[in-house]
Amino acid sequence: MQKSVLLIITGSIAAYKSLELIRRLREQGIMVRCVLTKSGERFVTPLSVSALTENNVYNDLWSLKDETEMGHIRLSREADMVVVAPASADIIAKMANGLANDLASATLLANNKPLLVAPAMNSYMWNNPATKRNLQQIKDDGAEIIEPGSGMLACGEIGQGRMAEVDIIAAMIISRLGNKNLPLAGKKALVTAGATIEEIDPVRFISNKSSGKQGYAIAEALALAGADVILVSGASLPVPSNVKIVKISSAQEMLEACEKSLPVDIAVFTAAVSDFRPQDTSKSKIKKKPGAAAPILKLTENPDILKTISTHKKRPQLVIGFAAETENLENNAREKLARKKCDWILANDVSGGKVFDSDMNEILFVSANKNENWGRISKQSVAQKLVEKISLQIVDKKKKS
Repeated sequence: MQKSVLLIITGSIAAYKSLELIRRLREQGIMVRCVLTKSGERFVTPLSVSALTENNVYNDLWSLKDETEMGHIRLSREADMVVVAPASADIIAKMANGLANDLASATLLANNKPLLVAPAMNSYMWNNPATKRNLQQIKDDGAEIIEPGSGMLACGEIGQGRMAEVDIIAAMIISRLGNKNLPLAGKKALVTAGATIEEIDPVRFISNKSSGKQGYAIAEALALAGADVILVSGASLPVPSNVKIVKISSAQEMLEACEKSLPVDIAVFTAAVSDFRPQDTSKSKIKKKPGAAAPILKLTENPDILKTISTHKKRPQLVIGFAAETENLENNAREKLARKKCDWILANDVSGGKVFDSDMNEILFVSANKNENWGRISKQSVAQKLVEKISLQIVDKKKKS
């Protein structure tokens, strides 16, 4: 049976992206109906939306024809899923407070289907406490939020507020509708994320600045593309939907969790693993003694997780590593690619604190025969570009076999 989506387009410059979203969904054989708010009509026309959906566009709560058939109730009842993209701060506020003074808000209040919301607004509006409260309320009420990306906004400011990329929204919709044509359906993927911790004593440890954001974004993108994803993580972030999490602390624990997860088809190692650990861990806190010399910390090398999996007897079809560098980006990435025996390296320049705990990344993609400079883009966009490449590679291998 054909799946259907009710797409609500509200007033935001990002409304033009909704036209591309409609096209992507139609390509997958999904029927789309649209509710276009009066503010949304200032950015895209009903004619454009109708031409792409091949359906009527609904925009008037007081339409004699539509409301004779109880349109604000029928529209959501006849859909498998309701999507608000872009979702303005105004519509989010209406949803949170149960307002129903136009067709979009009345339809949402009468909705009993899964709800996906893709906000788009100025970064100050996004970070306003009122918006945060409203978002939390609609989450508590059952809505699923696709957080906006960061970068240059339409107003010229830089910050978080750009509607998520169309590919990400489309993939999430298709995944939620259970489309078996997803590019990585039936494939298993392993992702590592975050920093590891190596204990010196019960209160001190060796670690690094990795937040885990990039790894979590990749795990989510792989899941949206249909993969069965295991995320081995030293970070504490919200776990993406349809992703199995394995929490670890040390490098040794991460290696054991990775080996236990094999076999998989795809492995992506974004975790910033501590290269060394204390040779001896004190069971009690090491005390500072007045007048005494500082204790000497002897280190020993940690296992090389990326190389271990790259050379494992159960090696995945595709093994991808990350290289956080502060200089000689390309040379160091190529050296690491050869030494670790993986298929691809995504190198990023972390000097000057440009990447750690940021929503942005700057990637040089390195494979055996080419380099690609992806420039400075959001970590969500990095995840999407990488998963597109993974999907193409998996399809190519299928064809050759």
